[in-house]
Amino acid sequence: MTPNPISLNHPAKTSPIIGIVSLGCPKALVDSERILTRLRAEGYTLSGTYANADVVLVNTCGFLDSARDESLAAIGEALAENGRVIVTGCLGAEKELITSKFPKVLAVTGPHQYESVVAAVHEAAPPPANPFIDLLPPQGIKLTPRHYAYLKIAEGCNNRCSFCIIPSLRGDLVSRPIGEVLREAEKLAQAGVKELLIISQDTSAYGVDVKYEESVWRGQSWRTQFLDLARALGELGIWVRLHYVYPYPHVDAVIPLMAEGKVLPYLDMPLQHASMPILKAMRRPASQEKTLERIRRWREICPDLVLRSTFIVGFPGETEADFELLLEWLHQAQLDRVGCFKYEAVQGAAANQLENPVPEAVKEARWHRFMQTQQAISATRLQRFVGRTLPVLVDRVETKKTGLKITARSFADAPEIDGHVMIRNASETIKPGDMLNATITKAGAYDLHANTNGPHF
Repeated sequence: MTPNPISLNHPAKTSPIIGIVSLGCPKALVDSERILTRLRAEGYTLSGTYANADVVLVNTCGFLDSARDESLAAIGEALAENGRVIVTGCLGAEKELITSKFPKVLAVTGPHQYESVVAAVHEAAPPPANPFIDLLPPQGIKLTPRHYAYLKIAEGCNNRCSFCIIPSLRGDLVSRPIGEVLREAEKLAQAGVKELLIISQDTSAYGVDVKYEESVWRGQSWRTQFLDLARALGELGIWVRLHYVYPYPHVDAVIPLMAEGKVLPYLDMPLQHASMPILKAMRRPASQEKTLERIRRWREICPDLVLRSTFIVGFPGETEADFELLLEWLHQAQLDRVGCFKYEAVQGAAANQLENPVPEAVKEARWHRFMQTQQAISATRLQRFVGRTLPVLVDRVETKKTGLKITARSFADAPEIDGHVMIRNASETIKPGDMLNATITKAGAYDLHANTNGPHF
């Protein structure tokens, strides 16, 4: 079911048992965590298998057609394996589609409709009458390893990118009050989380919908705003990684915090393309020439800055000249980590009406050319770490015939999407969540190899 097994001390055997399948992006994972936190607080038991669950929640994704297909397959599997299924998440916004295909589902709710999901669970499997007061850990239920966690600061999005249906699924931007966000972050840090991954649909727009209202945390007033959020999180003494940041001018003010070590020198910016005609057709709020200038200034302030981005090739109307411009832009930008997607039509997206679709064979060829170009850039960028000693966070420890295999990450690596630091000569006492000093001995296209110098203090 969920890729991250849940390990909990179960309450009384009479407690209803809930299973969950969580699909999609980290924002959907946070939704699953909130739902499970509420249910666990009410005395429900959580299970990692279909077999003994009284009801199974399927948190769906509906962003791409391939994701929709995966969600529909997951619903079908849950029905076949268990039979008592509640559907929620982005695809839940299309209730008629789900109920027509799966008439036996118990309930369907849309994205971030927490109360509706919990009410549906109550209907399907009523909560125990007297749950113990110590069932819920202070940080809530998490589906990630205990040493890192996603922290969602907002729902929805005010942008209207032509390839995206997120606003129709999740609505306009709704920022969480900064005091609420910081209290959650503090609880996570106190529970042993060593890395916070800050997520939303548009992190740099945080607070614009509430006019940057102020909240009090630790006796100090903070604005619900991107810079104040970064400053405050920097006081927790743990890794803070910023995702989904559009390169708006006010982002410049965060770079000195990275140079000072307050937050990780890492920015995830979903840029999507470099050709102005394609950006215009995508309705993207960016100019790639200005972005290049900004990147140069950022690196002058913080030379260690690692930049990640995602791009789309084969967008309707993309010419060979547009694509060549994108490759040239990559050479100029020298981004560290890059993902690339072949354009895929999404039901309900405005881009579906655009003329001059790119043939699938051309998309495929451009994707391979893009990845070859970026792979060479990434490999060159990683060479600058060879010979340096870096703090790394251990994700996995495996026993092999040749000895321990330690998989860790540096500040340059976000979990699941970036590379790893593979460590040799490690002590058998090392465990996931440990912070080590590692001397980098070799760099590949995506991963680093290192020897450990002992614990990082």
